[in-house]
Amino acid sequence: MSAGLVIPALLLLVYAALHDLAVRTVPNWLPVALLALGVCARLLDHSLLAAFCVAAVAFVFLFVIWVAGVMGGGDVKLWAATVLLIPPAVATELSFFLDILLFGGALALIYLALSFVVPKPKGLRTGGRLRRFLRAEMWRIGRRAPLPYACAIAGGAIVAILPHQLQP
Repeated sequence: MSAGLVIPALLLLVYAALHDLAVRTVPNWLPVALLALGVCARLLDHSLLAAFCVAAVAFVFLFVIWVAGVMGGGDVKLWAATVLLIPPAVATELSFFLDILLFGGALALIYLALSFVVPKPKGLRTGGRLRRFLRAEMWRIGRRAPLPYACAIAGGAIVAILPHQLQP
Protein backbone atom coordinates (compact mmCIF):
# COMPACT_ATOMS: atom_id res chain seq x y z
CA MET A 1 0.00 0.00 0.00
CA SER A 2 1.43 3.38 -0.96
CA ALA A 3 2.27 6.03 1.63
CA GLY A 4 -0.42 8.22 0.07
CA LEU A 5 -2.98 5.66 1.24
CA VAL A 6 -1.32 4.45 4.44
CA ILE A 7 -1.11 7.82 6.19
CA PRO A 8 -4.79 8.74 5.67
CA ALA A 9 -5.80 5.20 6.66
CA LEU A 10 -3.79 5.36 9.88
CA LEU A 11 -5.17 8.80 10.71
CA LEU A 12 -8.74 7.60 10.11
CA LEU A 13 -8.16 4.54 12.30
CA VAL A 14 -6.79 6.68 15.13
CA TYR A 15 -9.74 9.07 14.76
CA ALA A 16 -12.18 6.14 14.86
CA ALA A 17 -10.57 4.86 18.06
CA LEU A 18 -10.64 8.26 19.74
CA HIS A 19 -14.22 8.96 18.65
CA ASP A 20 -15.39 5.58 19.93
CA LEU A 21 -13.53 6.12 23.18
CA ALA A 22 -15.14 9.53 23.68
CA VAL A 23 -18.74 8.87 22.64
CA ARG A 24 -18.98 5.11 21.96
CA THR A 25 -20.00 5.55 18.33
CA VAL A 26 -18.26 5.21 14.98
CA PRO A 27 -19.51 7.80 12.46
CA ASN A 28 -20.81 6.17 9.26
CA TRP A 29 -18.44 8.17 7.07
CA LEU A 30 -15.38 6.54 8.67
CA PRO A 31 -15.97 2.99 7.40
CA VAL A 32 -16.92 4.44 4.00
CA ALA A 33 -13.65 6.41 3.84
CA LEU A 34 -11.62 3.37 4.93
CA LEU A 35 -13.48 1.24 2.39
CA ALA A 36 -12.56 3.71 -0.36
CA LEU A 37 -8.89 3.69 0.71
CA GLY A 38 -8.95 -0.11 0.84
CA VAL A 39 -10.44 -0.35 -2.65
CA CYS A 40 -7.71 1.98 -3.96
CA ALA A 41 -5.01 -0.09 -2.23
CA ARG A 42 -6.38 -3.36 -3.61
CA LEU A 43 -6.71 -1.90 -7.11
CA LEU A 44 -3.04 -0.92 -6.97
CA ASP A 45 -1.94 -4.46 -6.11
CA HIS A 46 -4.58 -6.16 -8.31
CA SER A 47 -6.20 -8.08 -5.46
CA LEU A 48 -9.60 -6.40 -5.25
CA LEU A 49 -11.70 -9.53 -5.90
CA ALA A 50 -9.88 -11.60 -3.28
CA ALA A 51 -10.07 -8.73 -0.79
CA PHE A 52 -13.82 -8.31 -1.38
CA CYS A 53 -14.33 -12.03 -0.78
CA VAL A 54 -12.46 -11.84 2.52
CA ALA A 55 -14.35 -8.67 3.51
CA ALA A 56 -17.70 -10.27 2.63
CA VAL A 57 -16.97 -13.35 4.75
CA ALA A 58 -15.81 -11.12 7.60
CA PHE A 59 -18.93 -8.96 7.33
CA VAL A 60 -21.28 -11.97 7.42
CA PHE A 61 -19.48 -13.36 10.47
CA LEU A 62 -19.49 -9.97 12.20
CA PHE A 63 -23.13 -9.37 11.24
CA VAL A 64 -24.08 -12.54 13.12
CA ILE A 65 -22.16 -11.23 16.13
CA TRP A 66 -24.00 -7.91 15.84
CA VAL A 67 -27.39 -9.67 15.64
CA ALA A 68 -26.47 -11.54 18.82
CA GLY A 69 -25.90 -8.16 20.48
CA VAL A 70 -22.23 -8.78 21.20
CA MET A 71 -20.80 -6.02 19.02
CA GLY A 72 -22.05 -2.63 17.88
CA GLY A 73 -22.99 -1.91 14.28
CA GLY A 74 -20.34 0.79 13.89
CA ASP A 75 -17.66 -1.65 15.01
CA VAL A 76 -18.90 -4.25 12.51
CA LYS A 77 -18.80 -1.74 9.65
CA LEU A 78 -15.39 -0.43 10.70
CA TRP A 79 -13.90 -3.93 10.99
CA ALA A 80 -15.33 -5.10 7.65
CA ALA A 81 -14.12 -1.97 5.86
CA THR A 82 -10.69 -2.23 7.44
CA VAL A 83 -10.30 -5.75 6.04
CA LEU A 84 -9.77 -4.19 2.62
CA LEU A 85 -6.72 -2.32 3.90
CA ILE A 86 -4.95 -5.61 4.62
CA PRO A 87 -3.39 -7.57 1.72
CA PRO A 88 -5.64 -10.62 1.11
CA ALA A 89 -3.19 -13.36 2.04
CA VAL A 90 -4.23 -16.02 4.54
CA ALA A 91 -1.38 -15.31 6.96
CA THR A 92 -1.86 -11.53 7.00
CA GLU A 93 -5.64 -11.73 7.32
CA LEU A 94 -5.45 -14.28 10.15
CA SER A 95 -2.81 -12.19 11.86
CA PHE A 96 -5.05 -9.12 11.47
CA PHE A 97 -8.04 -10.88 13.04
CA LEU A 98 -5.93 -12.28 15.87
CA ASP A 99 -4.39 -8.85 16.51
CA ILE A 100 -7.86 -7.35 16.86
CA LEU A 101 -8.96 -10.13 19.20
CA LEU A 102 -5.81 -9.70 21.31
CA PHE A 103 -6.28 -5.93 21.49
CA GLY A 104 -9.94 -6.48 22.37
CA GLY A 105 -9.06 -8.97 25.08
CA ALA A 106 -6.48 -6.61 26.55
CA LEU A 107 -9.00 -3.77 26.43
CA ALA A 108 -11.59 -5.93 28.21
CA LEU A 109 -9.11 -6.95 30.92
CA ILE A 110 -8.05 -3.34 31.48
CA TYR A 111 -11.65 -2.16 31.76
CA LEU A 112 -12.56 -5.05 34.05
CA ALA A 113 -9.61 -4.34 36.34
CA LEU A 114 -10.43 -0.62 36.36
CA SER A 115 -14.05 -1.36 37.29
CA PHE A 116 -12.81 -2.61 40.66
CA VAL A 117 -10.43 0.31 41.21
CA VAL A 118 -11.96 3.46 39.70
CA PRO A 119 -14.36 5.23 42.06
CA LYS A 120 -17.81 6.03 40.73
CA PRO A 121 -18.18 9.75 39.99
CA LYS A 122 -20.42 11.71 42.32
CA GLY A 123 -22.71 14.39 40.99
CA LEU A 124 -22.33 16.49 37.89
CA ARG A 125 -19.45 18.92 37.84
CA THR A 126 -18.38 21.37 35.23
CA GLY A 127 -14.95 21.45 33.70
CA GLY A 128 -13.06 21.24 30.47
CA ARG A 129 -13.55 18.60 27.81
CA LEU A 130 -10.86 16.35 29.18
CA ARG A 131 -12.37 16.45 32.66
CA ARG A 132 -15.85 15.69 31.28
CA PHE A 133 -14.41 12.84 29.20
CA LEU A 134 -12.65 11.35 32.23
CA ARG A 135 -15.79 11.59 34.36
CA ALA A 136 -17.86 9.96 31.63
CA GLU A 137 -15.27 7.21 31.26
CA MET A 138 -15.24 6.65 35.03
CA TRP A 139 -19.02 6.32 34.92
CA ARG A 140 -18.83 3.84 32.01
CA ILE A 141 -16.16 1.79 33.76
CA GLY A 142 -18.14 1.83 37.01
CA ARG A 143 -21.24 0.40 35.37
CA ARG A 144 -19.25 -1.89 33.05
CA ALA A 145 -20.64 -0.24 29.94
CA PRO A 146 -19.77 -1.50 26.43
CA LEU A 147 -16.14 -1.30 25.39
CA PRO A 148 -14.84 1.11 22.74
CA TYR A 149 -14.01 -1.78 20.40
CA ALA A 150 -12.95 0.56 17.59
CA CYS A 151 -9.78 0.98 19.68
CA ALA A 152 -9.07 -2.75 19.31
CA ILE A 153 -9.93 -2.69 15.60
CA ALA A 154 -7.66 0.31 15.01
CA GLY A 155 -4.85 -1.23 17.04
CA GLY A 156 -5.08 -4.53 15.17
CA ALA A 157 -5.20 -2.78 11.81
CA ILE A 158 -2.23 -0.55 12.58
CA VAL A 159 -0.18 -3.54 13.76
CA ALA A 160 -1.15 -5.41 10.57
CA ILE A 161 -0.51 -2.51 8.18
CA LEU A 162 2.76 -1.06 9.49
CA PRO A 163 5.03 -4.12 9.02
CA HIS A 164 4.19 -4.12 5.30
CA GLN A 165 5.22 -0.46 5.09
CA LEU A 166 8.52 -0.98 6.90
CA GLN A 167 9.71 -3.67 4.49
CA PRO A 168 12.21 -2.46 1.85
